[in-house]
Order: sequence, then C-alpha cells, then structure tokens
Amino acid sequence: MVTITSARAKMRSAAPTGMLSREASISLLTVAVIFVVWWLVTTVFNVSPLILPSPQAMGQELVTLLSVGYAGKPLYAHVAASLFRSMSGLSAGICLAIPVGLLMGYSSTVNASLVPIFGFFRPIPPIAFIPLMILWFGIGELSKVLLIFAASFNYTVLNSAAGMRAVPEQLIRKGRNLGLTPRQLFLSVMLPAAMPHIFTGIKTSTAVSWAIVVAAELIAAQEGLGFIIQDAGTFFRIPTVFLGIFIIGLIGVTLEIVISVVERRMLHWQGK
Repeated sequence: MVTITSARAKMRSAAPTGMLSREASISLLTVAVIFVVWWLVTTVFNVSPLILPSPQAMGQELVTLLSVGYAGKPLYAHVAASLFRSMSGLSAGICLAIPVGLLMGYSSTVNASLVPIFGFFRPIPPIAFIPLMILWFGIGELSKVLLIFAASFNYTVLNSAAGMRAVPEQLIRKGRNLGLTPRQLFLSVMLPAAMPHIFTGIKTSTAVSWAIVVAAELIAAQEGLGFIIQDAGTFFRIPTVFLGIFIIGLIGVTLEIVISVVERRMLHWQGK
C-alpha cells in the first residue's frame, strides 16, 4: 500500500516537469517552423528585401550593430536607454497605482470619486498626450518617462481596485470572527486575496509600457530602440527596422517571463 502511494506521489511530482518540457518543445518547434517558413519565403520565392529581409540579412545586420553600433552609439546603449525609460515610468506607475487602486476597491466613496476620472482617460491612447508632454515638459527624458507612467498607471490601478472588490466576503467574515484588527485583516486576508488581480495589472502595464517606449522615443530621442526603428526607416534600412522590432519583442517576452516567475513564487498558494 505504501509502495502504491509513493508511486502515485512520484507520478504527480513528475507530471508537471514532463508537461513543462513538452510545452517547451512545442514552443521551440513553433519558433523553428516560423524561421523555416521565413527562409523559404525570402529565399525560394524571392520576396523583395524591402518587404521582408532574409534571415541571413538580419544576421549580418545584427553582427554589424553589435560591432559598430548605431548612430555612433553601441547597441547595448540603445537597449539600456529604452529599458531605463520604460522601467522608470512603469515603476513609478505601479508604486502609485497599487495603493490608489486598493483604496478605490476598499472605499466606495473613493471609488465613486475617482471612477469618472479613470473612465474618461481610459479610452484615450497614451500617444495622444505626446504634444502636451512636449509642450509642458520639453523634449527631455521627463516627457518620455511621464508618457510611459500614464500608460502603466491606468491598467494597474483598475486591476488593483478590481482585486480588492473581488475579495470573497466569507474570508473577511472569518478574519473578523478570529479577532483580526482592520490592519491585520487588510494585510493578512484582503491584500493576499487581491494579489492575483494586481499581478494581472502589473503584467498588462509592463507590456503596454514597453510598447509605448517606441512612441515615447519619437519625442526627439537620440538613442533607444524606438529611435533606431524610426531613423532606420527614414533611410530605408529595412533589416535594421526588423531587427529593432525583433529586439523589442524579445525583451518584452523576457519581461513577461520574469514577472510570471515572480508571481508563481509570491502566489505559490494558488491552486492548492
């Protein structure tokens, strides 16, 4: 009986590993198929490099960017500039949005006061504020960071408020029956219950902020991945344009994976 039980436990513990390796294999296979189709389209069917450069051209351009850089600056400097702008605006937006969102979800009065404001600004795309950012804050780094801040703040605050409102009433009643103070109830019961929604807002804000950095770098930037894409497009350096897009996508996927890992570690109790 003990042997059967231990065997079942081993099967349960081994299942997630096998599942992850299978999913990883499928993902790698998908990427490989995309590259094969890409090579066939550009090589066999002779698609114009102005429409879609070949993998060979992209590889050569990557080597050039890594060795020479772009516009007199190394490639890592452009990547670092974009990451700094995105992470600065994102960090400020998250740090301010989480407490505001939790307060909106906790207090109906605060929620009623702020909902009209967020309801008004939510449909407006952040890039619509570019002229105002230039007018108010100039063409320096502050205008770019504030544009990303505006994009990240909205998503995080709404998800944080939704998470607080979604806390089951039974949990709150049980906490009160156990004699928890309002502070203990908030920190031990309500905040952990709202964390899944908060992480959803953080992941969405991260993706949006990283996407907005391209638009933010259209504000007279002299470095950054958005600057590379815009400048290379002006001079018809199509492989460079595609390479900049590829790097943006690769970094975006990496950021999402990092946040997902942090979420699994912090919310390890989910699904148990």
